[in-house]
Amino acid sequence: MAEPHELTMLEQAAAIRSGELSPVELTEHYLTRIDRLNGAVGAYLTVTPERALGDARRAERRLAEEGDPPPLLGVSVPVKDLTPVPGVRFTMGSAVFADHVANTSSRQAELLQDAGTVLLGKTNTPEFGLPAYTESLVGPPARTPHDLSRGAGGSSGGAAAAVAAGLASAAHGSDGGGSIRIPASCCGLVGLKPSRGRISPAPLGDVSGLGVPGALARTVRDAAVLLDVMSPQVPGDPTPLAPPERPFLDWCDALRRTPRRLRIARWARPDVPGVTVDTRILEVYEKTSTLLAELGHEVVDVPQPLDPGDRDAFTPVWAVLSALPPVPAEREPELTPMTRWLRAQGQAASGLDYVRALAAMQAVGRKFATAIAGYDAVLTPTLAQLPPPVGALRDDADPAADFAAQVAFTPFTGPWNIAGLPAISLPVGWSDSGLPIGMMLGAAHGAEGPLLALAAQVEAATPWAGRAVVEFGTDGTAPIG
Repeated sequence: MAEPHELTMLEQAAAIRSGELSPVELTEHYLTRIDRLNGAVGAYLTVTPERALGDARRAERRLAEEGDPPPLLGVSVPVKDLTPVPGVRFTMGSAVFADHVANTSSRQAELLQDAGTVLLGKTNTPEFGLPAYTESLVGPPARTPHDLSRGAGGSSGGAAAAVAAGLASAAHGSDGGGSIRIPASCCGLVGLKPSRGRISPAPLGDVSGLGVPGALARTVRDAAVLLDVMSPQVPGDPTPLAPPERPFLDWCDALRRTPRRLRIARWARPDVPGVTVDTRILEVYEKTSTLLAELGHEVVDVPQPLDPGDRDAFTPVWAVLSALPPVPAEREPELTPMTRWLRAQGQAASGLDYVRALAAMQAVGRKFATAIAGYDAVLTPTLAQLPPPVGALRDDADPAADFAAQVAFTPFTGPWNIAGLPAISLPVGWSDSGLPIGMMLGAAHGAEGPLLALAAQVEAATPWAGRAVVEFGTDGTAPIG
């Protein structure tokens, strides 16, 4: 058998059920790799070896006692450190909360535990999950394992680094403006942002509806089964979606079982004035368009749905969200300049200001959703640039310039959050220097099933799993290949 970390999450789960691999063996294997490699990639802010081994031993007992074990029994799925797990350090990526231990849980963490997963720890995130890079004052930067001089993206950068470096089977993430898809593209992974309302935000949630939990994985099937595990609703959720008619995992073979011609819109022109897309990314975009056509689909060029300035409604909402974490006034100076800049705007906004910004943002979301309503899916690049060097986007001296640089890096991701629609980044291309290039597929609200079917079809035509785990030298600091 291959090394345990070389197996996909579903392959690991199958090996555990068959007795070829034990949960304790798998957990110990990951803990050893984390001890050797986490310092290089910055994947985890907190590692929980005792908790992980306890989870693994319970999984072994369940395997022996239960005739029908849960789907992910014994596999390792870390939780992003914006999501609380009771009794585990919970920093939200901030030095202000470096010693905070959570006393509440989240629905997502509970569902992952119910599915039998092992908690290796909490993954790295920037302060309050605000930037599109993972660089904070509470831990090291998260780096893409494909080039340790470059960032893993944000804000689920630690989750992506963990999966790509073989430090987790797959990972929980969250996405408020691209925070799953950005790191997925930077690290050569599948990154799935579900529809608004697909996964319960209980008990904390994002009242704006921008942020949703999701998955980072090496394959579309792994991402689909994580969505199956995390999607049961909680009574009273503000924007619930009806349960799917069949598991999302089943959709992954839909287009292979019953091929049909889809109508796929595409654009690669950002709505942000002055932003250009790297030519290497455009080359992959064209190749992906050709592949979709070869698969039998109609690929249609459409204009950019948004006008310059439409996304401006996002910023005041984001600023108010940044002001929600309860930071004592005397500790505000300990926050990063970017966080302080956003919180000052959010704290200055009145209730009426916030409601008006929400209404404006919803109007933009309807405009975006209406523009794609006649298509089965949409293709765009995930990012406008290749993964930048660590520190290249961050500008502590000028947070406004920092924010503008982030938007220029990620112009394609935010509109899907504004509209609340599902989108997935797929690692379909690579630069000459070996950096991953993601392409994004999106669909209508609630259409995760058809979206996963198309993504799995693309995956089958462009297999990437063989490159998904980066191998490191014996010193643990230099990726091989």
